[in-house]
Amino acid sequence: MYIVILGAGAMGCLFGGRLSETGHEVVLVDVWPEHLDAINRHGLILETAEGTRSIALSARRVEQVEQPPDLLMVFTKSIHSKQAIESGRHLFGDDTWVLTLQNGLGNIEAIEALVPRSRIIVGTTTCPSDLLGPGRVRSLGQGHTRIFTADECASSGLERICQALQQAGLQCELAPNIFAMLWEKLAFNAAVNSLTAATGLSMGGLGATAEGRELASTIAKEVVAVANRKGVAAQESVVLDTLITTMRDHAGHLPSMLQDLRAGRKTEVEAINGAVVREAQALGMSVPTTETLYRLVRILEQSRSAQSRATVATDK
Repeated sequence: MYIVILGAGAMGCLFGGRLSETGHEVVLVDVWPEHLDAINRHGLILETAEGTRSIALSARRVEQVEQPPDLLMVFTKSIHSKQAIESGRHLFGDDTWVLTLQNGLGNIEAIEALVPRSRIIVGTTTCPSDLLGPGRVRSLGQGHTRIFTADECASSGLERICQALQQAGLQCELAPNIFAMLWEKLAFNAAVNSLTAATGLSMGGLGATAEGRELASTIAKEVVAVANRKGVAAQESVVLDTLITTMRDHAGHLPSMLQDLRAGRKTEVEAINGAVVREAQALGMSVPTTETLYRLVRILEQSRSAQSRATVATDK
């Protein structure tokens, strides 16, 4: 297949690199000049349990890609979805499948503005990935990827894409109950992303304290309760088991929200914790722990932004 990855961050590079290694033509699309240049000059440096290697593939800005792909994978942060999709609207061909494994709520609706739900594939992944620098990604530990169409109808195209991901070592399987899984993923991310961002701890550091585990559990339960009230059959036990496993097996991993805060970037807290708070309010529900962490991360986000502006002003 000809595959375009829209958003070549840690996850986009991991999936793009793996798919390229199994023979697919992959183009990484991003806006970071140093990252694109490093990949084009030296290949994508991918570090996994199998070793470190350089994978030759193309990295471009969106306007440099002209041909609509067979598969367009959207890996931008949720806060950038609408802008990225609009800038890449020429890549949404009549025969293009669009896959989103993004965090948070609202991504399907952004994509649906350009393609029908029958050609949108949604999913979740627990594959760990960290961006080490321009052109360098590390993924240590195993994960699973589960996908299905947004209209909840199976097709041969969906099966072909699932098989391609499976062959690339991304442990993919079809999941007809994908919307329950999306809410379970949202519950997981609302817990670990906001807590690691607020504390500065890794997954293992968070899980090493009883208080960290208890807070993560409380947030997960609040989010699942919202999903259930909406009629989505998300399971609390699934999220709690995933929290325990991830804190143990991916102890050194730094979730994206923490990485974004450290780098002075805007986080996805609005599409994750913030989205849960808004959904709960619309249902007349209260999610106090989820909302508290939402506000804490927003405080940190704005504080870092103010510090960054002050530093720039001082340098001038």
